[in-house]
Amino acid sequence: MSERNPKIYLLPNLMTAGNLFCGFAAVLCIYDGAQDTDFRLAAVKFHDAIWFILAACIFDLLDGRLARLGGHDSPFGREFDSLADVVSFGMAPALLVYQIVLGEFQNLGWMIAFVYLACGTLRLARFNCVAANGNGNASADKNFTGFPITAAAGVIASITLFLLWLDEGQRTIGKWKYALPPLMLLLSFMMFSKFRYPSFKAVNWRTTQSTPRFLILIALIAVTVKFYQWMAAIIFLLYFLYGIVRPFLSARRRREIDEEIGEAQPGEAAEETP
Repeated sequence: MSERNPKIYLLPNLMTAGNLFCGFAAVLCIYDGAQDTDFRLAAVKFHDAIWFILAACIFDLLDGRLARLGGHDSPFGREFDSLADVVSFGMAPALLVYQIVLGEFQNLGWMIAFVYLACGTLRLARFNCVAANGNGNASADKNFTGFPITAAAGVIASITLFLLWLDEGQRTIGKWKYALPPLMLLLSFMMFSKFRYPSFKAVNWRTTQSTPRFLILIALIAVTVKFYQWMAAIIFLLYFLYGIVRPFLSARRRREIDEEIGEAQPGEAAEETP
């Protein structure tokens, strides 16, 4: 009976539904922007799409937190979350970059967009298979294997936001837009790679920090809100680069960083998988 009619926990799946709605709205905004011949009008729609993608990132963060907080992590929620992620963090960013720059490359352009979408989908499928088989208890693992598709979408959305801000009021984005296609290919590889990234799953309502670190966090949030045009890109890029340099750090340094971000408690052995 449970397999035919699985339980749907309300709050976590409402957050996932919010994620899916934001992805759907982002796709609609990108489509509307593609119909405008004036790039300045299209840029407004692209801005809206970026905000919907970033909002989907927040919903994706909340659904997992609420599920673990209430002990309601379920196979249904995991599958629903992955399907929503394909739309919000796979389809929407691929279409966004395609409309801004990849369309100029015709067949090569849509192939690059599809490679990104395919790698992101394969990564989600791999995670679900590992979680279903119970190998390593993927749902409780403190590290992601491969760059998370949510963060990949955040990188694309935040950098596109930065490029739109640089050329605000212009008739087109400058030549920096040509950095987006190789970036998408790099992200595609990293999503299906074996690089390890902190999942922040250990950060919860009981996580504690010293007063100076708490004040630094407040200041970082304030600066990000004030200078969102470029601060969001810096934050996502730092997270992206950390996974690349992490294998080259000493075990002690990795443990210190994990303790800083709440992934391990002081004195706890850090995860050592390269």
